[in-house]
Amino acid sequence: MTVEALLIRARQLLAPMDPAAGVPGQPAGLEAELLLAHVLGTPRSRLKSHPETAVDDRATRRYLELIQRRVAGEPLAYLTGRREFWSLDLAVTPAVLIPRPETELLVERALALGPPGAARVADLGTGSGAIALALARERPRWHIVATDVSAPALAVARANAAALGAAGIEFLAGSWFEPLAGARFDLILSNPPYVAADDPALAHLAFEPPLALTPPGGDALAVLRLLARGAAAHLVPGGWLLLEQGAGQGRAVRSELVAAGFAHVRSHRDLAGHERMTEGQR
Repeated sequence: MTVEALLIRARQLLAPMDPAAGVPGQPAGLEAELLLAHVLGTPRSRLKSHPETAVDDRATRRYLELIQRRVAGEPLAYLTGRREFWSLDLAVTPAVLIPRPETELLVERALALGPPGAARVADLGTGSGAIALALARERPRWHIVATDVSAPALAVARANAAALGAAGIEFLAGSWFEPLAGARFDLILSNPPYVAADDPALAHLAFEPPLALTPPGGDALAVLRLLARGAAAHLVPGGWLLLEQGAGQGRAVRSELVAAGFAHVRSHRDLAGHERMTEGQR
């Protein structure tokens, strides 16, 4: 089959999940191109400039297998093994949450609140290492401690750091504050699990690690509450805690931070207008 014929077939298969699948350049049509470029190891631009190129049987079978997995709901990032975050090309596996654009708000606020010179920063529940790596790129003088309770997730984060040549990041295994061993930081950041066990949104996140989505016991605020109540013991005076949260959880998280004694507590909205992260100063 040619590149053009394969893309037409892929759009037909993707059509049930996206009415725009048959339109090149639209979301599912774009995914058809991205997956074929991934299989062939070629830029998308070459698919467009050489649609008559023949694709061998092995690559064709591999491509159509990936398209079927995408139709079944498996995220594109897991199929290609890559995701862009803060202009960084990151490896992702089903062991880690797929980095999302709204999490870049945490990075923006950390850069705004942290000192331009040396600082100590903790990224709790680092997953793929996206937040830590973005901060290391922008603030090479910061010493960043990135923790995760998941050994497979830490392996992904360490591999990303090695691939990007990121220095100044210390990866530690353990749950939330446990690996910090009494250390204090200028900034503590976290994108913790905050999806309730009965949230219908989980149906669309079935391929992502439950540990990174839903707190133990199913209480959406459980880990956010734990972080709010325990962070002050690990912050220097004047240090900041920055937490990502669900779109409807801003008020509850602000209340937790105020109750824990934090000052200058405020939430920030993402590009869609939702309150997606809250910060407070010790």
